[in-house]
Amino acid sequence: MSDAPTRPLRFAAFVMNTTSHIQHGLWRHPDARQADFDDVTLWTDLAKTLERGKFDAMFFADVVGTYGPARGDYATNLREGLQIPSNDPSVLLSALAVSTEHLGLAFTSSVIQAHPFDFARKVSTLDHITRGRIGWNVVTSALDSAARNFGADRLEEHDERYAWAEEYLEVCAKLWEGSWDDGAVLKDPVRGYADPEKVHRIDHHGKRYDVQGPHLSAPSPQRTPVLFQAGSSPAGRAFAARNAEAQFILTSNRDATEQLIRETRDLAAAAGRRREDIAFFLGLTFVTGATEAEAKAKEAEIDEYLAADGFLVHSNLGFDPDTGEPLDPATPLSEVRTHAGQSHLQWLREAAGDREPTIADLARLSAKLRARVVGTPEQIADELAAWQRVGVDGVNVINWTLPGSYEEFVDHIAPTLQERGLMQSEYREGTLREKLFGHAQLPGSHPARRWRGAFSGGASGTGVTGGEDARDAVEVSA
Repeated sequence: MSDAPTRPLRFAAFVMNTTSHIQHGLWRHPDARQADFDDVTLWTDLAKTLERGKFDAMFFADVVGTYGPARGDYATNLREGLQIPSNDPSVLLSALAVSTEHLGLAFTSSVIQAHPFDFARKVSTLDHITRGRIGWNVVTSALDSAARNFGADRLEEHDERYAWAEEYLEVCAKLWEGSWDDGAVLKDPVRGYADPEKVHRIDHHGKRYDVQGPHLSAPSPQRTPVLFQAGSSPAGRAFAARNAEAQFILTSNRDATEQLIRETRDLAAAAGRRREDIAFFLGLTFVTGATEAEAKAKEAEIDEYLAADGFLVHSNLGFDPDTGEPLDPATPLSEVRTHAGQSHLQWLREAAGDREPTIADLARLSAKLRARVVGTPEQIADELAAWQRVGVDGVNVINWTLPGSYEEFVDHIAPTLQERGLMQSEYREGTLREKLFGHAQLPGSHPARRWRGAFSGGASGTGVTGGEDARDAVEVSA
């Protein structure tokens, strides 16, 4: 039986518009430029490099608070540049859009940080600018400090935040999918720019939001951006199964990865979707060399720059979530309480193996969790083929340095992967969704598609109301 892949793996560059995103301490490396993150040419040049290497997407993480206790000290964060300062990735995407032609551009935005009406308009604008290359990583925030930046004392209970995300996504979907019918834009000097009968209010009335509409942006090439999600808690996986088109995962071994993927696909099928509607992207780091010995020497050099205190703060687990007081380093992770980051805590415990890890192990385990693949390009290709066989669809490539990690990947690893059929050699035409999945817009199996045409008999530019009746009709017929 041939080991040749049936289709290439997908590759995304996992970055953040900050000095120290994941691999804390590496910004001090003499070849690193991530401390210049506020120089737009760093990012436009990197985007061009990724496109040259036929990466599928450039994916930006983001946070709207600081790691550690909400009212605690953040000296380590600043000393390490640990996601502070950081800039808004959605603004940066416009510059990257006009610097590239094919590269997908995905960004993180939490339901906590923007009203869905405003957010939906921003995304539609970006999707127009990029001609359909935008993705959105739907997050609920994992930092109490983020909640305090937006008027709350602390984060809401974990599962309730996912209920919030469901309504947030519903509002956005009504605007993206339902507010403007197909054919609404005419651009006809006689008939008008748009047909009033085909543009509708959505009249959403929910637990958190009341949104009248209509959507102020006409349908973009994708209408709805490609939907990414990263939570692997039970609530997060259920949300992903219902809504995500791609899920980012971090797991400690292939057996755990295969089980997570299989169970999430089961959940998707139970929610009425196709099992193949979700692609799974595994977070990995790479160190390569012409020989295995050279790669291991590079790895040893990298380890010299790792900042243990940065990893500890980033874990967001080394303190009591109520008092903010540091926990005893001997505290087992099984006794750690957290209002957020439950999937991260589970991944850390998996990475520890048979021994129950403690707070003192957090830095070491966090570094280990960013699973490394070290070796020659051929050895790396073998490793990626093994991950593909357990169900992984793509790789979220985590960098050590910018832009060096991606330059090395494009110049030395990608050619071998492309020769093996594990990475695309040319781009498919069309939107990001077409490139990834073969269709330009959401498939009919996605729940957000139920809003397409749902308001045609109700609120429109004529002033007639009845959006709620339209929604009820769709729900009854589903």
